Amino acid sequence: MDRKIGIIASDEELKNSIVELFREDVEQGKIIIDILDPNNMERQGKILENKGARAIIARSGGYRHTVGRVNVPVIHFRITTLDILYAIKEASKYRKDIILVISDLEYFDYDEWKEMIHAKVIIESFHTKEEIESKVSKYAKKKEQVVIIGGGIPCSHAEKYGMDYFHIGASTESIYERITYAKELVDRLYDQRYKNQVLKTILDGVHDAVVAIDHEGNVILYNERAKELLKKDILDVMDKKLIDVCPELNFMMDVLKNKVDQYNEIKLLKDIIITANISILKVDGHIHGVLCSFQDITKLQKLEKKIRYELNKKGLIAKYSFQDIIAHDSTMKDTVAKAIKIGQSDCTVMIYGESGTGKEMMAQSIHNLSNRKADPFIAINCAALSESLLESELFGYEEGAFTGARKGGKPGLFELAHGGTLFLDEINSVSLNLQAKLLRALEEREVMRIGSDYVIPLDIRIIAAANEELKRKVEDGNFRRDLFYRLNILELYIPPLRERKEDILPLFKHYLMELSKATDDLEINSGLEEKILNYDWPGNVRELKNIVQRYVLFHEVDMDESEIIQENDEFSHYDNINNCEKVIDLKEINRFVEEKIINMLLAQGMTKVEIAKFLGISRTALWKKIKS
Repeated sequence: MDRKIGIIASDEELKNSIVELFREDVEQGKIIIDILDPNNMERQGKILENKGARAIIARSGGYRHTVGRVNVPVIHFRITTLDILYAIKEASKYRKDIILVISDLEYFDYDEWKEMIHAKVIIESFHTKEEIESKVSKYAKKKEQVVIIGGGIPCSHAEKYGMDYFHIGASTESIYERITYAKELVDRLYDQRYKNQVLKTILDGVHDAVVAIDHEGNVILYNERAKELLKKDILDVMDKKLIDVCPELNFMMDVLKNKVDQYNEIKLLKDIIITANISILKVDGHIHGVLCSFQDITKLQKLEKKIRYELNKKGLIAKYSFQDIIAHDSTMKDTVAKAIKIGQSDCTVMIYGESGTGKEMMAQSIHNLSNRKADPFIAINCAALSESLLESELFGYEEGAFTGARKGGKPGLFELAHGGTLFLDEINSVSLNLQAKLLRALEEREVMRIGSDYVIPLDIRIIAAANEELKRKVEDGNFRRDLFYRLNILELYIPPLRERKEDILPLFKHYLMELSKATDDLEINSGLEEKILNYDWPGNVRELKNIVQRYVLFHEVDMDESEIIQENDEFSHYDNINNCEKVIDLKEINRFVEEKIINMLLAQGMTKVEIAKFLGISRTALWKKIKS
């Protein structure tokens, strides 16, 4: 922290006195002392400033020729009455008349002290250094009768004419007082500069443009953002009339005139539209000006879009890992062990498995073991969307690419997955036309949005899944051979639940714990266990979880859980309907069961959103069922 003080000493004696009092500061360079040079006194202050002085102390002519010539404070080291009286006392030893040559900046009331002074004193006052020599030389012929007292320059002229002289020194108290004051001033100025710099940094760092005017309409504040939006340099605006340099901000003058703050105002400034807040600047109840902060609405919209994208991107994560996979059966253990090895590579993976076996869970686990685990994981079911919609979701589109295209366009899933993993579920359902585009994206590692004319480079890992053998589709001509080989670098087969019998009960108990709030009351008796193990589970783990949900639900309404699960039909208890002669309407039975379950859930206080999620249907489908 540079807080140096420069001193222009009138003579060597004053310099020695300062060194004696502040030796440590002088030796450390915190105080810089220069002897007054009559031939260079106009530049001495600037020289000290260039050496790093943050304040300058000077006497008489040194002060007069420094103040206004430097950009740091100049402190007047006044010649005090006591300093003059001491010099007169010492000069009286010459037993001559005393000629006191002092600047008109100094004050000495001789009439007040003459009765105490036992010598004749003549005061010669000067304004400029050019006057000093004439003030001294006119007594040269009487040099035997006079002694000159004054600062460095008068004494140097007296010496030149062979006259006796005595320097007006400075008391220890006045030296200490001036230098202490200078130190405090430098400290205060440093703190003020620091605060000003912090404020400037804050104002230049905010997204808002900030402009302030004083009570006369002169610009007193203009930050970097204002410079960017208004395209006017700070030097061309500061301290000038607002209506002259920024007439588009004339509404600030209206606020100054009306003395009423305005908030969230929409204003048109030439080529841009802004939202502005304009406030009166008051200090102690007095109006001192107006402050206006504003933003470009277009930039705000783009910023909002970026924030939404980033928030979206942060939500695209894989929540499952290999620790979440229940594998007690040796077949499944081998599958998981192979998947772990695959996760340690960065190759494209093809996962095979029947519907409901947990292909996405396995894909997420592979992602979370890979080097891409900190980046996005994005999954899409290719069978759930039409060809055109799937293409726009995967590749994205530009604004105006087609009717209904979102304003500003939309990034595709390939883009959103950049750096991470894209999981293409049920890729066997993709049309041949879209397969060709997928192949190019995988080979070139770049995509082009629909309606765009530039490519976007990608760094992603592809994990695909299918619920049927792709080789058979290739042989049938329904799947491109080149895309098959591009996807089938690493292959993983997830066995169906019927082939991993040892996992059935652990999975059932796991979902029972997860879905039931009163697990202590739910038990799996031997009869139920036998039915669970003997069931073929065509829907695999997904079906098992659904049945556990039904088991939990009906148990809560005191229904016999043994009726819930039958070997081939969870609802086969409807076979016991007595009146077999009547024609049974299966649609009506399904509607009755659905209605009963939905009413139960509503009675338990669940929301429609929660019920739809619980039943695995959309909110629209639930609404239609309730309405019917």
